Amino acid sequence: MTQLDVLYRYGVPPTESAALALAKVREVYGVRHIEFNEAAKTVRVEYDATRLTESVVHQLLRRAGLDIVETVRLASPPPPPPPEPVAAA
Repeated sequence: MTQLDVLYRYGVPPTESAALALAKVREVYGVRHIEFNEAAKTVRVEYDATRLTESVVHQLLRRAGLDIVETVRLASPPPPPPPEPVAAA
């Protein structure tokens, strides 16, 4: 099992019907945990990458009625390697 997290920012808080639909998303095989941060307007989903992809998780949340605005990076990419020194001839 490969556990991954994805963090989304949403615009409009979920309605009651969307909250009920999101409860059903938690029952999808491969979704491990869903955590909302109302102050930051974000939702973090922990999922099993051997069962689901990030795009499937995104679709599940959108179909449940969550107004996803953007995907938030959890880690920055590594810096590029330094250039190799040029030897003088």
